[in-house]
Amino acid sequence: MSNRRLILMCALALALAACGGRAAGGDDGRTPPTVDDIVAQGLAAYEGSCLACHAEGGIGVEGLGRPLTDSDFIRGLSDEELVTFIQVGRDSADPENTSGIAMPANGGNPSLTTEDVEAIVAYLRTLN
Repeated sequence: MSNRRLILMCALALALAACGGRAAGGDDGRTPPTVDDIVAQGLAAYEGSCLACHAEGGIGVEGLGRPLTDSDFIRGLSDEELVTFIQVGRDSADPENTSGIAMPANGGNPSLTTEDVEAIVAYLRTLN
């Protein structure tokens, strides 16, 4: 894991802890989650919301979802920008949509919280 990714994930863990957010781990609600806890929460949320189109390990599904591994698009966005992208999605008619396939808001899962999406971003950073 690169130092940049480790720093980003640690910053996310501190931010979640500072604002009272909880990830997997920290069973008493006061123990800050570790980076591994956040990535595990992200993997679980990914599996529940993103897996159908982007496949296990983010390798993509032809005709549904782009590969998320080694993605210039993901690397080119800050964590905040990627969270926003996932929450908003992208219409198939969007001129920046190169696949012609819509990305639904929150991966089509309206129950995803901002914390879930932030954890998904932490997981996605491990794939790149």
